[in-house]
Amino acid sequence: MRKLSGIIIILLLSFFILFLILDKCFPLPIKTFRTTQTVLAEDGQPLWRFADENGIWRYPVTLEEVPAFYIQALLTYEDRWFYHHYGVNPLSIARAIFQYVKNQRIISGGSTLTMQVARIIDPHQKTFLGKWHQIFRTLQLEWHYSKDDILTFYLNHAPYGGTLEGIGSASWAYLGKSPSHLTYADAALLAVLPQAPSRLRPDRYPQRAQIARNKVLDRLKRYKVWPEKIIDDVQREQVWTFPRKTPQLAPLLAHRLHLQYPNTPIIQSTIDISLQSTLEDMAINMEGRLPPKGSMAILVVDHTNMKVKAYVGSIDFNNNQRFGQVDMIQAWRSPGSTLKPFLYGLTMDSGMIHSESLLQDIPRLTADYRPANFDTGFNGPVSVSEALTRSLNIPAVQLLELYGSKRFTAKLHQAGLTLKSSGKTPNLSYILGGASARLDQLVAAYSVFARQGQASRLRFTPDEPLLNKPMLSEGAAWIIRRILAGDKPMISSNISNIVPLAYKTGTSYGYRDAWAIGINARYLIGIWVGRPDGTPVAGQYGYASAVPILQQVHHILLNREYNKQRLLPSHPKPDSVTVQTICWPTGEAIAKDDANCHRQRMAWILNGIIPQTLNTGIESQHDQYQFAKMTIWINQKGYRVAPDCPNAQKKQVAIWPIGLENWLMPNERRKALIPQMDSDCPMVNENRVNSLVISGLFDQQTLRPLPDKDQVRLTLSSLGGSGQRWWFLDGQLIKLTLERESFELALRQKGQHSLLLMDEIGQIERISFTLQ
Repeated sequence: MRKLSGIIIILLLSFFILFLILDKCFPLPIKTFRTTQTVLAEDGQPLWRFADENGIWRYPVTLEEVPAFYIQALLTYEDRWFYHHYGVNPLSIARAIFQYVKNQRIISGGSTLTMQVARIIDPHQKTFLGKWHQIFRTLQLEWHYSKDDILTFYLNHAPYGGTLEGIGSASWAYLGKSPSHLTYADAALLAVLPQAPSRLRPDRYPQRAQIARNKVLDRLKRYKVWPEKIIDDVQREQVWTFPRKTPQLAPLLAHRLHLQYPNTPIIQSTIDISLQSTLEDMAINMEGRLPPKGSMAILVVDHTNMKVKAYVGSIDFNNNQRFGQVDMIQAWRSPGSTLKPFLYGLTMDSGMIHSESLLQDIPRLTADYRPANFDTGFNGPVSVSEALTRSLNIPAVQLLELYGSKRFTAKLHQAGLTLKSSGKTPNLSYILGGASARLDQLVAAYSVFARQGQASRLRFTPDEPLLNKPMLSEGAAWIIRRILAGDKPMISSNISNIVPLAYKTGTSYGYRDAWAIGINARYLIGIWVGRPDGTPVAGQYGYASAVPILQQVHHILLNREYNKQRLLPSHPKPDSVTVQTICWPTGEAIAKDDANCHRQRMAWILNGIIPQTLNTGIESQHDQYQFAKMTIWINQKGYRVAPDCPNAQKKQVAIWPIGLENWLMPNERRKALIPQMDSDCPMVNENRVNSLVISGLFDQQTLRPLPDKDQVRLTLSSLGGSGQRWWFLDGQLIKLTLERESFELALRQKGQHSLLLMDEIGQIERISFTLQ
């Protein structure tokens, strides 16, 4: 016996050493299993999944994430002695060999749960040699891993039919629920499916699946694992034909997070799955309203915490004709006029303007840049609030010229909004869409108007920190938001702390991009409409194309808030904002009966500062044309005189910017405001403005061609004014001339016409005439 015992010990030791050598030479190939990835909604439901190279989807779980009764059902049916053997059950192997010898074919493999994991890791042929290969891998598993590790691997890699592996993916695909929410009936069904996953698929063969499930229940009853009453109740349940469900929401967001977190198996997002589904359906239903190959993007963000709640990067991910797989939320596109609110806020913080400051919507002509309004017309004197709400281009360019293009671009960049252009040097065109921006950065920057002047970064996952960057003062942000919401300052009434929907539209040059960025009481809403390939779409602009979608999304969000019975966030007026009555043209707070108060307006004032009316860049270059309270001396007759004349009285006269002359009432023009000079005691060496006059055509003149001619030829020139002149016929630039330089104009089209002349300092002369 001692000799036999010694031989056995030597053999066992030899086998152990041989095992260690083989284990070193042939390690377990577990690392070859690439983890698949699943992107979850905020409530844990899968939005999208990324399969491995074989198309397999796995949703990893831990032992703690599945019910204990599922583990009971699995081990009872598959391997009752799992926690008691070393990977190989000798009794099961003996039974399998006996059945093979008796029947001359394999009846049962005698496989333990560990052996099944070994077969998943390293598949083998169903031969005796293959069996020894499986046993070797089984012993390796038991040597290197704990029982819980092996069981966890089985939970995540057991086959469940088709491209599903693991209880996690099976639970979501077949049952539409998390593994942690399985019922007893679910547990019994999922415990048996790996036995024959293709043959027992409940979505295809519910009767087969029910028969197999009941076998599990019978075994549980035999060994008294579950209470008998629960087993009886489960047996009476039918296995319904579950529609197999593949996560197919927010695909472009999922791809974005996949690139950002490539090695994270489960990515928890901030997406509201119900809202995401609603907006994706809405987008698909709008395909018929868009032109061919048109697309759209919708981004919804809760500005109280900057969590992204919905992300629709294209109109339909599966529509290749509309470039559905191009994420327009991350695409660089011309933002049109959507940058204007930032400029007005920054200039307000700089003390340059208040909400009703006088701006000039007049033709602007320089050697390098000639902007025009969307409707190609001009409005003359406009307020800051009117210019912003009507998205007028010329006043915005006026402000940017004074504030500085580089300074403006740097402020946006510091707040997380980057602008790109081919020239790479910021210029005046940036404020009208002359540089490219991204919808996600644009929406994030608009948080400045809802978050007390702080621009905050978007949060796509709950773990991402809330990062804030100061951009505007709290007061300036509040005023701009109220202007965009259409609110007016009133002293007599209190304004509601719940701000209505505020939004800004944008249209890029050539109708390529239509934008609408909105801020309601809780959410930021970003809308883009256009063609991803940049092809112009005639008639597509922000107010007509993007605003209806914005308003529809806004109403969906408000209804959800009411259904949740959740109070809307308030945004009360900061102490730094007051309401003040101001007067044009000075922009100052003066009495209504003051002779220099030509037009009175109610304004929101920041920090009690009431800035005077700004000059344009052209006016700043010519001192004699700057806006000012002009100091004059008048005599008893009311004529202007020199200061040292007898009985001369000093008087201040507020004059309007000279470029507005053509849009003012007769009693507001300089001719009416500045008295005529008294020839008996005139001022010496006074800088006088030479009025601009059109020569060669009279106002309201009617023209007719000669009997044998089909056109009228005119010789036009100008008198007065300063510098270069620009001639416009019916809004179109037709000629550039110098002082007293003449040119010929041939007219053929009959009807009413308008001829406008503008000089270098902004003086304008306009006449109308008729060609019969």
